[in-house]
Amino acid sequence: MSKNQNKTGSYSFFNCIEKNFDKAARFISIEKGLLEQIKACNSVYRMHFPVKIGKEVKVIEAYRVQHSHHKLPCKGGIRYSMKVNQDEIMTLAALMTYKCAIVDVPFGGAKGGIKIDPQTISSENIEKITRRYTSELIKKNFIGPGIDVPAPDYGTGEKEMSWIFDTFLSLRSGDVDALACVTGKPISQGGVRGRKEATGLGVFYGIRELCHVKEEMYSVGLDVGLVGKKIIIQGLGNVGYHAASFFHESGAIIIALAEREGAIYNKKGLNVSKVFLHLKNNGSILNFPEAKNIENTEKALELECDILIPAALENVIHKNNANRIKAKIIGEAANGPITPEADEILDKKGVIIVPDIYLNAGGVTVSYFEWLKNLSHVRYGRMEKKFRENVNAEFLKVIETVCKKKISIEEKKMILRGPREIDLVRSGLEDTMINGFHKIRDIKKSLKIENMRTAAFVLSINKIIDSYEKLGIFP
Repeated sequence: MSKNQNKTGSYSFFNCIEKNFDKAARFISIEKGLLEQIKACNSVYRMHFPVKIGKEVKVIEAYRVQHSHHKLPCKGGIRYSMKVNQDEIMTLAALMTYKCAIVDVPFGGAKGGIKIDPQTISSENIEKITRRYTSELIKKNFIGPGIDVPAPDYGTGEKEMSWIFDTFLSLRSGDVDALACVTGKPISQGGVRGRKEATGLGVFYGIRELCHVKEEMYSVGLDVGLVGKKIIIQGLGNVGYHAASFFHESGAIIIALAEREGAIYNKKGLNVSKVFLHLKNNGSILNFPEAKNIENTEKALELECDILIPAALENVIHKNNANRIKAKIIGEAANGPITPEADEILDKKGVIIVPDIYLNAGGVTVSYFEWLKNLSHVRYGRMEKKFRENVNAEFLKVIETVCKKKISIEEKKMILRGPREIDLVRSGLEDTMINGFHKIRDIKKSLKIENMRTAAFVLSINKIIDSYEKLGIFP
């Protein structure tokens, strides 16, 4: 049994991350003790608190982990799930540290979780639990605009973030920056346009950039570009749905979509919007009129395709099915979807794996933009939108005068439009994902590293080391 496995044979998620960290550490010349400091979780807050649900008092188990304080505030989502445990939250906090470093977001990694099933608890009781959890974080100084900034994760969304903000404000009345205590809020509560689809869009930008590199595509026998690429996506939640939509719009062919209850397949391609509407109306993607059902969702991962996007759970690709994976590219939209053994098998097969610590960093990137918006107290685009439109109008007048030709109304509308908040957010996200990809690839080539995952860890660790050194903490 691997040291990364427990007695039941399942993986310690945190040990898997440590193993990837240790692989990267071989390429870094620094004292071992300092690497151990970077690897360790700085603060783990495990709490139990009572909440009255109906006529009973329930004791709720919850966590908040701050992995690294090399940058402040710490940043990371809060998930509601019966699978929440300390190992999982520590792992996800560590991943956040490395993600933030890769995409130049100045946060330390954090993560939170409450061990409840939101599907079986009323909205009223979820609100009680959320508000009590927030007050517990405030008591221990584990939340605040400059301390630790939560965000949505599995089982949470805008509603829960609003409750967290309101509870924080009620206990820290008069804090002018209170809006920045949490991200992923509704637009009316200081949220930013583009946050909901950010992770899925980041996945799209990252894979698109890979597909534009001739050397990478030729290495796996594919043509350059996304058009015509056959894609399978596992998970049609927020991340999977938006990633699928952007890939579909770009000309890629979504041949299969997989969920817990099974998968659907059409070799000619699926219309993502129609599938999502079918899911909404029927509670399942199965029996979609334009597709064939696949009862075993894991079998969908083994279908012939160019790109496989696991966008749901960890450890879905493991040593027992890795040899049957036919995809030439795997984009980790989920956290930890590939076990270490499977990683090695896929590497030997020549599969390009775009790692989670880079590829799903779109969410935290746009959360950073929301945090900056809250601290600046002004909407993106408000100051410059009309100015840009006026400048563009004058520019068009000059062009029409010099060229002695009228520009059509439709073309004028396109050229004159000033940047909206969502335009600026998406532009910032696109630039971030493109830069992150090429930094990882440059390190991979310069150090002759075998895969993108190890290169991404090297990039991340080096940035954290640099941060500590500049603070004077490391000699």
